[in-house]
Amino acid sequence: MTSTMFSRRSFLAMVATLPLAFKRAAAAASGAIPVGLELYSVREALKKDPEGTIRAVAAMGYEAVEFYAPYFEWTETQAKQTRKLMDEVGIGCYSTHNDQDYLTPKNIPRTRDLNLILGSKYVVLAHWEPKTKSGADGWRPLADELNSAAEQLEPAGLKVGYHNHQAEFTVSGGQRPMELIAKNTKSSVMLQLDVGTCLEAGSDPVAWIRANPGRIRSIHYKE
Repeated sequence: MTSTMFSRRSFLAMVATLPLAFKRAAAAASGAIPVGLELYSVREALKKDPEGTIRAVAAMGYEAVEFYAPYFEWTETQAKQTRKLMDEVGIGCYSTHNDQDYLTPKNIPRTRDLNLILGSKYVVLAHWEPKTKSGADGWRPLADELNSAAEQLEPAGLKVGYHNHQAEFTVSGGQRPMELIAKNTKSSVMLQLDVGTCLEAGSDPVAWIRANPGRIRSIHYKE
């Protein structure tokens, strides 16, 4: 997924100037790998004009969108209307970004139902912080949470993912937390790689992908 900051005015103005041929060529050039936009990057535009923003993203040639935390507050009707709009403009929802409490036993049924309506394939935990400062071992509870959520969502055809930030690739107690997370989670748990924060931590994203074949099925690209 791509993450770039736009003002609502500049974002919509840019769309208006893009020739249709360029928009479609960009989509075609992606081949079998869909190129999408993390909607957090246009959150102000999305808040003011959700329908217009989704239409604009589709018009630019993006093939998918990634909704983030506020989608959880939608009614079932709102989710169905959003899905209808996406089908109309020819754009999909590959994954959603979720707060930690969306994966609790109380909330996970609602998370499941909304993601199924949207056609999402991955329910991605967007952020997590260890409660203790015990090096990489402090991240072990996260692996347990991801495995538990995976067991609850997989019967519905959904998979769980985790989005890293800089801390996960920063060596702590002789180990990078991402190594512990990868080792202690089910192979079905997708490790969504944020290339920008991985590089900021001094890690090599290409080496990480090669070391974890099949686990990195979604990538966030940043400038």
